[in-house]
Amino acid sequence: MVFDDGFKGGLRLNSGLTADGGDITSALLRGEEMVVAPESNDAVSGGSGSAYSSKDSVIVDISDTAHQISQDSWFQVAFVLTTGINSAYVLGYSGTIMVPLGWIGGVVGLILATAISLYANMLVAKLHEYGGRRHIRYRDLAGFMYGDEAYSLTWALQYVNLFMINVGYIILAGSALKALYALFQEESGMKLPHCIAVSGFACILFAIAVPHLSALRAWLAFSTVFSTVYIVTAFVLALKDGVEAPPRDYSIHGTTTSKIFTTIGASANLVFAFNTGMLPEIQATVRQPVVDNMLKALYFQFTAGVLPMYAVTFIGYWAYGSEASAYLLHNVHGPVWLKAAANISAFLQTIIALHIFASPMYEYLDTKFELKGSALAARNLSFRIVVRGGYLGITTFVSALLPFLGDFMSLTGALSTFPLTFILANHMYLMARKHKLTSLQKSWHWLNVVFFGFMSLAAAVAALRLIAVDSTNYHFFADL
Repeated sequence: MVFDDGFKGGLRLNSGLTADGGDITSALLRGEEMVVAPESNDAVSGGSGSAYSSKDSVIVDISDTAHQISQDSWFQVAFVLTTGINSAYVLGYSGTIMVPLGWIGGVVGLILATAISLYANMLVAKLHEYGGRRHIRYRDLAGFMYGDEAYSLTWALQYVNLFMINVGYIILAGSALKALYALFQEESGMKLPHCIAVSGFACILFAIAVPHLSALRAWLAFSTVFSTVYIVTAFVLALKDGVEAPPRDYSIHGTTTSKIFTTIGASANLVFAFNTGMLPEIQATVRQPVVDNMLKALYFQFTAGVLPMYAVTFIGYWAYGSEASAYLLHNVHGPVWLKAAANISAFLQTIIALHIFASPMYEYLDTKFELKGSALAARNLSFRIVVRGGYLGITTFVSALLPFLGDFMSLTGALSTFPLTFILANHMYLMARKHKLTSLQKSWHWLNVVFFGFMSLAAAVAALRLIAVDSTNYHFFADL
């Protein structure tokens, strides 16, 4: 039994029990609630919950969940993370990051965002087993450390983050579908809202068929193939266009005021590109040892995983300069069949990627309504049809109503990615390790909290301004 004196200044048993005179011995003997298994890394399921003993022989409680946990290798989790980074969103970074920031700002910004995102995610990953509990949801960790209000606030931020990401994915899928249709029918009768509706329906079908995050195993291989197709296609065709094109304009356009706002908005896009806002939920699926395996997955994500994103982002800006669009396949020229394959791949990969970022909401609903047994059981299947279908139906409607992809990326980064990934991560680590940190280390974490708090506020103002401007330029259900 190990004690942790870093939780709210007091002693806490790592089994989750308190030293208040209760019968600790009898509690430890209740095998259906927790077990002691020194040197074991296996999770043990119990009646109302579960627990495991790590290699350090610390008993760790696991919260109830209707979904699978501790089933996936670190390599599978790495591909889940990499799927998020190299989703069809990468086709927009030339236009939404490089165009507002230029060569110096864009390149330096992406490299810095990679480094600080890896650092911040490592902080969260190391707190996964804090205080004798395994926190399989971000809100659980925040609530454990700060109380009920923090639990609710974190869940609200997460919901906003994941909802906005899902909106963006459906817009992307619709854009890919429209681009595909336009290749074969110049006078397109299919407008973007129609394509978004079709994309939303496809996402609903996939959500019904795939019950939880761990069930994506085979689909991650398909996702990798799809990502490879549209990234390689966009890279090769943009390279060809860049070689053949006259000198490009790389200047940052607009008034001084608009440049300031677009630069701040682009900074939110930078952090949005690398962060999920749901790291504990993804970490919940990884096998023991949880922290070590999650760190391996993060190292893969932020090394090999970011290279395709870098390549397509930089080549797109090099080839088209300030004319690079928010969907790079609109810019490229080449064989119709090749562009069609790239758009189909972007459409299909987006459906898979959306499922990752919708999974915390699915897990919450499935656990709340106690879905048990086979995923094909009549109650479970009908629940997914109605509830997941309704959730994605609302998401699809919002996507068609306001299809301003770059603006949504900025707003998502401002309202939730900055707070969840940087502000909360640094402050939680500071609180958890405050007795072990030096004064310099404490100052460093406080600096991060203050700096990213300011950036979050500034980026939110910039994103709202962009949405207001675009809303005057375009009508609802615009065909962009």
